[in-house]
Amino acid sequence: MPSFDSAKAYAAQETTFFDDGREIELLHYIYSRSDVESSLRNNPTAILAAIDEFARTKKYLMNVGEDKGKIVTDLIAEVKPKVMVELGGYIGYSTLLFASTVKNNGGTHYFSLERNPEFGAVIGSLIALAGLSSFVTISIGSSDASLARLHKSGDLSKIDMMFLDHYKPAYTSDLKLCEELGLVGVGSVLAADNVVKPGNPPYLEYVRSSVAEKKKKAAQEASEDGTDGKAPDERFADRAAKQYANRVAEEKVGVSKGRPELVYESRLVESFEPTGEPDGVEITKCVGEEK
Repeated sequence: MPSFDSAKAYAAQETTFFDDGREIELLHYIYSRSDVESSLRNNPTAILAAIDEFARTKKYLMNVGEDKGKIVTDLIAEVKPKVMVELGGYIGYSTLLFASTVKNNGGTHYFSLERNPEFGAVIGSLIALAGLSSFVTISIGSSDASLARLHKSGDLSKIDMMFLDHYKPAYTSDLKLCEELGLVGVGSVLAADNVVKPGNPPYLEYVRSSVAEKKKKAAQEASEDGTDGKAPDERFADRAAKQYANRVAEEKVGVSKGRPELVYESRLVESFEPTGEPDGVEITKCVGEEK
């Protein structure tokens, strides 16, 4: 297990830790800085440092953070994806970090899918400040609807790398949708955040299962009535399952068959939340197809 530098720790995560105005406060903090033009504009690294400073000295932000972020940027440097998608952009920390890394490694485009329009506006503002607007597409709405829309329009035909950091119960259903649409296939690489804290048993089960195990599970699920979506898996704690309850009266996740014949190799890379709490990123590669 790696070590955590406590000097870099974010402020404590309170009971209410997002969607309470802190995201707009961050924008005011960034744009009121005396160095916004001299240091921050067109400089993603400097903007990220300013976001980290806010989260350490003002209010906690649910960002991927430096430690887990490096796991993903190292992976980007290795894979060199042409097209990368993130599910869940929040205030744009991961967008800034990963989009700039993809661009620096020869990539062509980055898609940030965010359900909350206010958060999407924050992402857009910071991406513009960083000079990445032409490289990043921000799609507002539920992740499954955005994926389907981008695929239908032809804007997104193949995902080389995907970062999952959105509504935890939707990780598996959205991956299955990507499989079904042909967006994820042999050669695609996935990086899933928060698989330790708060945890994601259904997702880990899916990406670590054999083709035979996935086909058996798919056959069992085929008889279930879920045309309008289904309730989150009961293995999720209420805090994860009802995270957006103040915005959505009844949370449901999509129902997709996926492509259980796809073969994955998956491993956990242990790391830390920006607060110092243990967490990890699940790195998954689609290495083949088994008929």
